[in-house]
Amino acid sequence: MIYFAESSSGIGALGIDGKAFIIQLITFALAFWILQRYAFKPIVKVMNDRREAIEKGVKLGEEMAKEKAKLEADVAKQLSEARVAADKLVADAEAAARETVRTAEEKASEKAAIIVKEGKERGEQEVVRARKALEAELVGLISDATETIIGEKVDAKKDANLIDAALKGAKA
Repeated sequence: MIYFAESSSGIGALGIDGKAFIIQLITFALAFWILQRYAFKPIVKVMNDRREAIEKGVKLGEEMAKEKAKLEADVAKQLSEARVAADKLVADAEAAARETVRTAEEKASEKAAIIVKEGKERGEQEVVRARKALEAELVGLISDATETIIGEKVDAKKDANLIDAALKGAKA
């Protein structure tokens, strides 16, 4: 509220009423003091609190970004170590499987050799048994033939001598 004064000298020449100016100045100072005391301090405090919260949030975000990068590096390292360990386990399992197969082949080879050896021994025993049976049958036939040719019963000693002579002649 500015009043224009009718006087043309001093402040009145500028068109300002001195009383009104002082009242307005006192009103402004009183309003400023009230705002300063009851409004500006809480507003400044809220603004400072918000600025601090934002700064803390920014710092926290930066720290979290650093932590995230660190965790990603740790995860990559652990994955790499896990891959190495898994590759080693696979290699060890393959080596164990090869060793098991080699051992089984050796055992099978040994068992086959034993079976072949036993088969040969049985074959030899069968040949010996067959020869003995053949000799016994041959002795009986020779005995019968000798009795028929000589016409008399030959005793065991004479029969054995004749058989031995006949066998030696047959072998030669």
